[in-house]
Amino acid sequence: MDSRHFIFELKIKMRIDLRSDTITQPTAEMKTAMMQAKLGDDVFHEDPSVNELEEFVADMFGKEKALFCPSGTMTNQIAIKVHTQPGDEIICDRSAHIYNYEGGGIGFNSGASVRLIEGDLGRFTLNDVIENINPDNDHYPRTAMVSIENTVNRGGGSIWNIAEIERISTFCSENNLKIHLDGARLFNALTETHETCLQHGSLFDSLSLCLSKGLGAPAGSVLCGDSYFIDKARRIRKVFGGGMRQAGILASAGIYALKHHVHRLKDDHLKAKILAKHISETYFCLKVLPVETNILIFELKPEYKTDVILRKLAENNIYALNIGKQRIRMVTHLDFTDLMLEKACEILKLMS
Repeated sequence: MDSRHFIFELKIKMRIDLRSDTITQPTAEMKTAMMQAKLGDDVFHEDPSVNELEEFVADMFGKEKALFCPSGTMTNQIAIKVHTQPGDEIICDRSAHIYNYEGGGIGFNSGASVRLIEGDLGRFTLNDVIENINPDNDHYPRTAMVSIENTVNRGGGSIWNIAEIERISTFCSENNLKIHLDGARLFNALTETHETCLQHGSLFDSLSLCLSKGLGAPAGSVLCGDSYFIDKARRIRKVFGGGMRQAGILASAGIYALKHHVHRLKDDHLKAKILAKHISETYFCLKVLPVETNILIFELKPEYKTDVILRKLAENNIYALNIGKQRIRMVTHLDFTDLMLEKACEILKLMS
């Protein structure tokens, strides 16, 4: 077999996995950093790599403290538990991850209810918040906090306008409401807007920041806030079973990701836009949501079934995700190479 034939076979057989940016594998350099990590017992506050990560992220966002946790679901749910009492209510968008994809944790963990806003691709306004605050009346749950997701997963990676966040943040501060950021993909947003971590840190009482999506770490999220908040959060992490021991192996991957992988997120965004053009020209696509970052969501024409199109894509080694009636999601990431993009575009052209 000559080299040209080998390349052809490689292109045909490669698996192009676009289900999520969580499927990335640690790079060789990240694995080296993990194996060289200094370790201790984090439950005793003695893991130097975890301590370094927490201090690094807290400084990035101008917060007093940070807490390393296994997942973004845990950091979000800890924040909700700290900010609310049973019977309180949270305001968020209908598409929010904390509402749709965290196993009913708001009710299960915190005994809180949810007021859902019908926003624009997951984003809402100060007026929306004001209209959804309950009266100070025994018949209603007490409105306790507002949660914002940036970027918005179900909004196709949509980015919030920081001016609107500033308006909501000021209102919350003036009206004794807590404001939390689900920043699972915040670095994707910052790559596009060129806003700073410090800007966003100043706008929220708590921030959840994921390391295992576009940044490519194998696991972990960091929760930031003031000292009082993080001290309470650490106790709740213990109750939730999130206290880890020699967690520095994972924390060192997060440190490496923050120092080396943020700048390259722009590449993922460009690839998503290229894919979106080819998806929009396929026979089954009705429309593509605006692509701002690394998430591409498209809606199928009424005559096509989601499972049929997913199967057709999988037959050509392209894997995507069903995210609701007539909607399919693709997410570009660290392991989606230029060669994979080329092959995916070739396949999609044949489906036009």
